[in-house]
Amino acid sequence: MRVPQRYAELVRYKVAADLRAEAARTYLGFLWWVLDPVIFMLIFYVLFGLLLQRGGEHFVQFLLIGLVTWRWFHITVFNGANALPAGHGLIHQTYLPKLLLPLVAILTELTKFAVVLALLLVFLWVSGFGPSPAWLALPALLLVQLALICGVTLLLAALVPFLPDLKPLIGHVLQMLFFLSGIFYDPAEIPEAYRGYFLLNPMAALIDAYREVLLHGRWPGGWMLPSIAVLAAVLIVLAVAILHRYDRLYPKLIRS
Repeated sequence: MRVPQRYAELVRYKVAADLRAEAARTYLGFLWWVLDPVIFMLIFYVLFGLLLQRGGEHFVQFLLIGLVTWRWFHITVFNGANALPAGHGLIHQTYLPKLLLPLVAILTELTKFAVVLALLLVFLWVSGFGPSPAWLALPALLLVQLALICGVTLLLAALVPFLPDLKPLIGHVLQMLFFLSGIFYDPAEIPEAYRGYFLLNPMAALIDAYREVLLHGRWPGGWMLPSIAVLAAVLIVLAVAILHRYDRLYPKLIRS
């Protein structure tokens, strides 16, 4: 997925332009990168922690880890899947590899996530969950999630121009996965007979692993990271092959 040098500057410019444009659309600008997950956390804290009394101790930290990591996946996939139709103007003005458009979406959301993650780690530290040896596993978790995001986003971006009905369907599937990823409940609450099936969801397994590392100071299970990494690699290879194979066809599909 290497970007030729002549396109690297275009990607950097587009990422910076998209970030500035997004910030300019609201009065609070970049603050919304942080406010968004915090508001979501407050909603679920009131619902589950206060009204239903199901939160338990350290529920705020528990929720924030789930929401921050989930929203990185959700927003990138949702925006990146529609990257080619959304970039139809640029596609029809000049030639560029179509891989670049979802890549811009991925890098844009990665930049925002990096800021929010740094603030999350500071919050965890000051609230009693400081660094432990298990934090050394955090870069591996982040790389695996990034690879998964790239695989899913690129594959959907490659398919949406052929199957426009995928676009609304993606939102519904992401909404379903939101409730199946253990964001506001502990997978330990799921009956043991079904827990293994639940953790087949890569995002559920990743969110659980983040909490093991950040809240409990424990290393993630040995099978999970390699399995998700292999899945992500397969998706990336497949997506890049499709994008390359139909690179010249996409402008005709999007125009119609």
